[in-house]
Amino acid sequence: MQNFEIEYVEIYVGNLEEAAFGWVDQYAFAVAATSRSADHRSVTLRQGPIKLVLTEPTSDRHPATAYLQTHGDGVADVALRTPDVAAAFEAAVQGGAVALREPAQTDGTQPDTPAVTAAIVGFGDVVHTLVQSDPTTAPPHADAERGTDAELLGIDHFAICLSGGDLGPTVRFYERALGFRQIFEEHIVVGAQAMNSIVVQSASGAVTLTLIEPDASADPGQIDDFLKEHHGAGVQHIAFTSKDAIRSVQALSRRGVEFLKTPATYYDMLGERIALETHKLDDLRATNVLADEDHGGQMFQIFTASTHPRRTIFFEIIERQGAETFGSSNIKALYEAVELERTGQSEPGPVQR
Repeated sequence: MQNFEIEYVEIYVGNLEEAAFGWVDQYAFAVAATSRSADHRSVTLRQGPIKLVLTEPTSDRHPATAYLQTHGDGVADVALRTPDVAAAFEAAVQGGAVALREPAQTDGTQPDTPAVTAAIVGFGDVVHTLVQSDPTTAPPHADAERGTDAELLGIDHFAICLSGGDLGPTVRFYERALGFRQIFEEHIVVGAQAMNSIVVQSASGAVTLTLIEPDASADPGQIDDFLKEHHGAGVQHIAFTSKDAIRSVQALSRRGVEFLKTPATYYDMLGERIALETHKLDDLRATNVLADEDHGGQMFQIFTASTHPRRTIFFEIIERQGAETFGSSNIKALYEAVELERTGQSEPGPVQR
């Protein structure tokens, strides 16, 4: 069984300088490396263990050109680190994965260190590069490893929108090809809209994918909007972990990051639902951070407002205080918050189990 971890996330962008500036200025990432070839330019950004690779195509030969024409800026590669790329690649192909690149030694120009890599198709136009890094290679810039005021500690999960009917096959793909396991399942109804979600996780627990499809029996909603504007399946949001969600939101807000507003009634009822342990209700209300709990403890989450021209990707800050799952009430509240932002309504519709 392969112990996958996240090596890096590659995002295809139409304007490299603008995109990199946004991550550095607003999210406190540091530039760790740059690279270029005849058909692309890339910037590698780091914050703690988080590594983002932004790539702009400079010729039609690069796959980013077609990707951007179809989807606009977005996540194109969730690279998975593994101790043995050859074994992982063989197991994935035997499990039904479509091979893109056979295992081979790279020159280290992308993302930033020499490695053995291979690649398989993931979902939609998103691929998984399998990376066997050289453990003797140090990070290129020590400054990129230092803490920042944003205090982003890692990637908690990716939320992935799938076309109706693709949820089951995608779950089975990750189970068979990469050895992931199901850890959570949810059906959420918001007014006349609904969606189905299954969370799968790598055997190591380091890679978590929240797979979502619209409920075809319900009215179209935000998942349908994503699929329409993105032109197919893709990453809807990346959730970054934080030691203290309140402080992270305050710091990111000062840097210009905008977050979704939460209905006031949510906080009026929160005190009756949860006995808060680490944060005060007034602080949650002031920052619009949501709270929930499960058998393991409590969690605190918030979405950013999308700045994408197609409104197809945004980000999440999540703090886990022992919580291991994705609390039902909080998922509904998060979905509702996005729905309010999408429609511009002042009050949410009824939420049902």
